[in-house]
Amino acid sequence: MSSVQGIAILGAGIFAKEAHLPALATLGSSAPPLKAVYSRSEKSAQDLAQVAVKILNLSTPPQVYHDGDKSTDLDALLARSDISSVIVVLPITTQPAVILKAFAAGKHVISEKPVAADVKSGLKLIAEYEANYRSKGLIWRVAENFEAEPGFRAAGEVIRAGKIGQVQSFKVVVVNYIDTESKWYQTPWRTVPDYQGGFLLDGGVHTTAALRVMLPHPLTALSGFASLNKSYLAPHDTVHTIVQAGPDIKGTAELTWASPTKSRPVSDGFVISGTKGWISVNQVSGVIRVAVHSVVKAADGSEDEKQEIIEEKSIGVQAELESFFAVIQGKDDGKELGDPLAALGDVAFFQAALNSQGNLIDLTQLLKA
Repeated sequence: MSSVQGIAILGAGIFAKEAHLPALATLGSSAPPLKAVYSRSEKSAQDLAQVAVKILNLSTPPQVYHDGDKSTDLDALLARSDISSVIVVLPITTQPAVILKAFAAGKHVISEKPVAADVKSGLKLIAEYEANYRSKGLIWRVAENFEAEPGFRAAGEVIRAGKIGQVQSFKVVVVNYIDTESKWYQTPWRTVPDYQGGFLLDGGVHTTAALRVMLPHPLTALSGFASLNKSYLAPHDTVHTIVQAGPDIKGTAELTWASPTKSRPVSDGFVISGTKGWISVNQVSGVIRVAVHSVVKAADGSEDEKQEIIEEKSIGVQAELESFFAVIQGKDDGKELGDPLAALGDVAFFQAALNSQGNLIDLTQLLKA
């Protein structure tokens, strides 16, 4: 199998059009050429192909594949020898079967988060990959753009460098407003989700992925409560949790997609505190802003406070694709992005939060279920 030939996008929804295509355009010639697109319906696949022509400035549109005709279905796409990898951007419960189909056809895969709808199906999918496809040299990465964001990674580097001392605690606050007119809500598979947590799982895994990048230890346990505050966001739209990371870091995480107003309370998104300072991390207008507040000692032994501001443009999708393309070409980009088991830890967090009912749940054990 040659290292890099063409790529295909499987799935023609909002994120494929508004995130993946612009990222490919920015990467330019460093990305493999887009040779095909697939969707269950011919119309949505054609729409994606037309958008691709405009965004990528293509002289030849990618070939359109869709269900209903064996000559143009997914199997026909995957049979092409000039396509070595696929970007899977499909509904959560649809993705695992398509990922396995792509592996069976000898394709490298980068699949959108979450890795699976629940821990059990995620473990099964990962086990299948490890047993049958990794040894064949096939690469699988989970596309979690928050994990790849330079801003969150910079915050993690600050912590590992000891600028706030030993981490003691953290706080996460996510407040989102979703009404029935939202383009995200009007996606049919989100309107009536066939997976746990609704928007909490679909969008919330970004938050836990960011914590994975920043905290020095993985999340290990939680106790919390889930609730539904807006009926159209069923099955749940809000969680409040107390969380442990590693042996002794404690924190709180509260996430909601049921804000009563479009305006949001003024609050830092992430705050991580240590023995020698703290950092706050916020997303503002396409930029991730990290404020580092450190204790510094003067020559006379007195203490003062030093502030450092780090701002990084939000380019997570571009970064994760660039890393994936580098790896399938045999290069080591040193970032170790998109590990499926790490991504499953994000799913485990929400599965635990949705079912805790105030009881303590061991996340490490849940991932061994």
